[in-house]
Amino acid sequence: MSSFKYNRLDKNDAAVLLVDHQAGLTNLVHDFTPDDFKNNVLALAEAAKYFKLPTILTTSFEEGPNGPLVPELKEMFPDAPYIARPGQINAWDNEDFVKAIKATGKKQLIVAGIVTEVCVAFPTLSALEEGFEVFVVTDASGTFNQTTREAAWNRMSSAGAQLMTWFGTACELHRDWRNDVEGLGTLFSNHLPNYRCLINSYYAAAEAGKRS
Repeated sequence: MSSFKYNRLDKNDAAVLLVDHQAGLTNLVHDFTPDDFKNNVLALAEAAKYFKLPTILTTSFEEGPNGPLVPELKEMFPDAPYIARPGQINAWDNEDFVKAIKATGKKQLIVAGIVTEVCVAFPTLSALEEGFEVFVVTDASGTFNQTTREAAWNRMSSAGAQLMTWFGTACELHRDWRNDVEGLGTLFSNHLPNYRCLINSYYAAAEAGKRS
């Protein structure tokens, strides 16, 4: 009998960590196109808001070349904990960041950031060591190229992190379409053009059914 245990994301026990999505660091992301990457990050952020997940923002050395947090995230989460780290490369080395995470009371951490092998991998490994379940959103995390990305993915998954996408994350959190078809459909439509066609067809068919 398999010893595998499927540990699903639970919207009642999850928090989101958006690590170092900074204006300067976005220039280092070359494993996704700029438009795709921005869309993925904002899709994850919108999912966090939709599911009402505690969300923590952090930046590293803003006054240096890393630059400020991308403005869209700050606008989406005006009241979220915002930890501007003075210099720690591993966000977990910052006491305020860890305190903010532990204050949520959640044991599942959904993590994304720039760059994957450093700003995502380091706090992911640190959180795993402290007993958290970590889910890395791969397409909302970016780095120099596919080689560095795959090395980071291998390191994190070997340590016990689950690698996901923003779409898979949203579906696993939602669990059942009957919970809210229109809400989740709108989220997907905002970030997936093909899904907008699908959901528009669904709405049109539903409306036609009402008239018949």
